[in-house]
Amino acid sequence: MPVLSPFTGRVVSLDEVPDPVFAERMLGEGAAVDPIEGIAVAPVRGHLVVLHSANHAFAVEGENGLKVLVHIGLDTVHLRGEGFERLAQEGDLVEAGQPILRFDLERIRAAGYSLLSPVVLPDLPEGYRVQPGPAREVIAGRDPLLYVVVGNHAR
Repeated sequence: MPVLSPFTGRVVSLDEVPDPVFAERMLGEGAAVDPIEGIAVAPVRGHLVVLHSANHAFAVEGENGLKVLVHIGLDTVHLRGEGFERLAQEGDLVEAGQPILRFDLERIRAAGYSLLSPVVLPDLPEGYRVQPGPAREVIAGRDPLLYVVVGNHAR
């Protein structure tokens, strides 16, 4: 199963994310994107099950039950929603590529926060694994960032 990139930008390994929660995969396997546009889209079709009150993170649960957590920048929860705009609501059924949040890149940078944006799959069922997509640069809602693989087969 492809997980589309929620962001347009450069793909970065979680190993390079300067936050141990993501780098040590405490929340799950995935990848990060260094965004060049201030829009985050749904990575899969499903329900928007979490839209954090500070608007810095959201999760979509796909029709197959897999959850994808999207985090905009690092430590951006401290902005308390400033520089973020909701384009969807928690509970919505969203299509892959549908805009979820707009965010102000310059506001985040000016506040001293990293824009590196992790995308992880928490609670991955046994037998499933995450494989990185082939691209080093991705376009939001078009290019796969990750693939979920069951055994030796992409799902």
